[in-house]
Amino acid sequence: MSSTSYEQLLREAFRTEAEAAQYLSAADLSAYKTFEQAGKADIAFRFERVRLAVAMSILKLLADLGDHEESRKVMDVLHRALKAKSVQEIDATITKDAKLFEKLYTNLYVNEDGELLLGLFERTLDADTKPLMEEVIQEALQVAQELDFSHHDEDEDEEDEA
Repeated sequence: MSSTSYEQLLREAFRTEAEAAQYLSAADLSAYKTFEQAGKADIAFRFERVRLAVAMSILKLLADLGDHEESRKVMDVLHRALKAKSVQEIDATITKDAKLFEKLYTNLYVNEDGELLLGLFERTLDADTKPLMEEVIQEALQVAQELDFSHHDEDEDEEDEA
């Protein structure tokens, strides 16, 4: 697999220019290419950046699917962690807000699509090899392309009419 699926997933999750600009830097968009080219000393950090961007994308899809505030909060933590300069900084950022990850599952009602996204999110966090991450990216991309966000369009139309 090339970085194409990774980039497509990011575009599916961050569908507007404003969302992409808010959450994704050029380095985030090219993180998979950078990971593939990384030397031994840098590969763990580069892998973590890919994992963070994939996890953030999945949570963005979940947040958009159900307007879920906890998903947005965890997504913001992952966004801050993407700015880290080392694996240790990533871990510190995540650890600092670990309680938000626990709240993600509290009082959460999700439909089948939401459960699927949560499962993919968990698999992203558990993925510790390139093949496992590639599998998650492929599945997340497929799910992202099949999700129906039309209810948000209807909500916006109703607000415009009010």
